[in-house]
Amino acid sequence: MTSTATRPEAPGTPVVPVPPPAPDGRSGIAGLLELPGNAVRVVVRSAATTPGRLSVIAVGLVLLALIAGLVATVSVQNKKDTINGLIDHREPLAAAAQEVYRSLSDADATAASAFLSTGTEPRELRQRYEQAIAQAGAALAKAASDSAGVANAAEKVDILSQQLPVYTGLIETARANNRLGYPAGASYLREGSELLRAKVLPAAQDLYRIDTDRLAQEQDDATGFPWLATLLMLALLAALIVTQVYLTRRTNRLLNVGLVVASVSVVVALLWGTVALVVQGSLVASGQDNGTHQVDVLVRARIAALQARADETLTLVARGDGAPYEADFKQLAGQLGGPDGKGGLLSEAQGLADGQGPAGQIDAAIQDASAWFKAHTLVRVNDDRGDYQDAVDLAIKENDKGTAAATFLSLDRNLLAAINIGRQQFLDDTHDANGALTLLAPGLAVLSVIALAGATMGIRERLREYR
Repeated sequence: MTSTATRPEAPGTPVVPVPPPAPDGRSGIAGLLELPGNAVRVVVRSAATTPGRLSVIAVGLVLLALIAGLVATVSVQNKKDTINGLIDHREPLAAAAQEVYRSLSDADATAASAFLSTGTEPRELRQRYEQAIAQAGAALAKAASDSAGVANAAEKVDILSQQLPVYTGLIETARANNRLGYPAGASYLREGSELLRAKVLPAAQDLYRIDTDRLAQEQDDATGFPWLATLLMLALLAALIVTQVYLTRRTNRLLNVGLVVASVSVVVALLWGTVALVVQGSLVASGQDNGTHQVDVLVRARIAALQARADETLTLVARGDGAPYEADFKQLAGQLGGPDGKGGLLSEAQGLADGQGPAGQIDAAIQDASAWFKAHTLVRVNDDRGDYQDAVDLAIKENDKGTAAATFLSLDRNLLAAINIGRQQFLDDTHDANGALTLLAPGLAVLSVIALAGATMGIRERLREYR
């Protein structure tokens, strides 16, 4: 037998420690990078058994229920907030921008009419002018409150704020000269009107269009259907059904109470949400078509009428030098109602009304426009043949039936009434749309929680059978 002897170490020789074997895992960044892969491998190994598969299914259903419920709740709440914004914020701002344009056009027409009056300036015309300027200032302040974040809107507000005092100053100078009998008053009046038409009214029109476009954009957003939330809810329902089929095959039990409750809650959420959102979208669209769209056409018709009225009076102020104003009147009259007052914007508004809402006021406005155009023709005939005072009387006397002033005022009143009806139609439909979403957001949240709880309980009951 052979033996092996080890030689002892010499005294004083240091002992070198043997390092332990390196672990199989990694540390640091490399270990963090491997975590997802390790997690996937753990899940795959777990899913190889029936309890493991059930656990994976339960986690998947819970996550899907959470995501679907959160997305659906947030989508509906955002839509409700948008509708409330339309009612409380966006539509009033668009109306304020429209009021700036309308009031300034009214002030221009009123100032010219007052200038034509003989003797002392009529008090009612002076009050109407001052009221129009005050309304324009108040509406401009309201419209400006929402222009800070929109560069184009802020630019138009700046132009209006700077030029409006210049315009009113020119009109006051014109009035002062006119009271003293100086012919320079007519020049100042025309200069003020030119400033208004060249700078102020275009800026007001652009501001109105910007706010109207923003209103239309938010209405489009409010009518959009939340497809992502719907697809997630459908995916959750499909996952619940597939899970129930799988459990039926594995356990030979027809129904799983927890999963049935979860499925019913998802079906209720889908049906409730779909019906409410379809009704809400239809009402918002109705408010857009029968309300804001119709109001936009009527507003443009009223502004065209006001500007044409200013042209009518300025032609007389010019005393033989008013051909450009008369040409502008004909162009605006064509936009308003066509040659006979029955076409143009008034005809478009009549088609949109289709016998409902402001249809009666629009029909009356068409008749007024036709009568106004006839009276204007008489004004021009008298002026052209040298009967200047007769032409002026026919143009500015409001209490005499059939005059240009009386027919224009009737037209303006009917257009204003039609605009107010259209705005109320928008408010009614949009309020109803908001009501269609009442309790939908919290309801979807509660139904999602029920679905989550039902799925969890249903899977847990099956897992207990394996313990």
